Amino acid sequence: MPLRSAGTGKVPRDAVHHPLFARFYARMSVNAETGLGMAGLRDRLLAGLSGRVIEIGAGNGLNFAHYPGTVSEVVAIEPERVLRQHAVEAALRSEVPVDVVPGAAEALPVKSEAFDAAVVSLVLCSVRDVPRALTEIRRVLRPGGALVFLEHGRGGGPAMHVTQRALDRTIWPLLFGGCHVARDPVASMRTAGFELGPYRRLLFPEKGPTLPTSYCVLGTAWRPDGAD
Repeated sequence: MPLRSAGTGKVPRDAVHHPLFARFYARMSVNAETGLGMAGLRDRLLAGLSGRVIEIGAGNGLNFAHYPGTVSEVVAIEPERVLRQHAVEAALRSEVPVDVVPGAAEALPVKSEAFDAAVVSLVLCSVRDVPRALTEIRRVLRPGGALVFLEHGRGGGPAMHVTQRALDRTIWPLLFGGCHVARDPVASMRTAGFELGPYRRLLFPEKGPTLPTSYCVLGTAWRPDGAD
């Protein structure tokens, strides 16, 4: 397992513990693969990646089957024990080498500048400290390394914004494993010093009612060359 070269704090083995939500998410996400078209989005997210990749918040490992053969290794960080066990099982079926590792996004247990690319997929909504997590991702990427992202967050008109903020302040994080629906992942990446590349805003699912979680963004950012 890759080890940290510089500490930003200890990494608890089970930094997140949401066993009921984890079981619900494992079932829901599998159903979304084909029934709602998530598999196609995962293909678009991961297409073109190569070399060593770190995936932050790997969940139950559904991305693993979509990594192209140009990827030499995936280090998959997952803090939640139930989801991590699902990810280990998915790694055994993967056509690319995947090492599933416990850890938190805010203190990644890997060396600096060790990866060619990083992946966040429906993750930034639930990390406890988004700026710190993005700082850690910058640390572990080599200069010029890519951060590919598929995230949901703030969207819609004023009424939806009010609804999203109200949900974040009340029941949503409690019911859905710390998830927040009013965060702005693109703005957070820009503030963290990433160079934003092409990205596309989309609704997921495309058909059916628009939910507070429906406003998604799919794209790429880079750690600038020569960045700290």
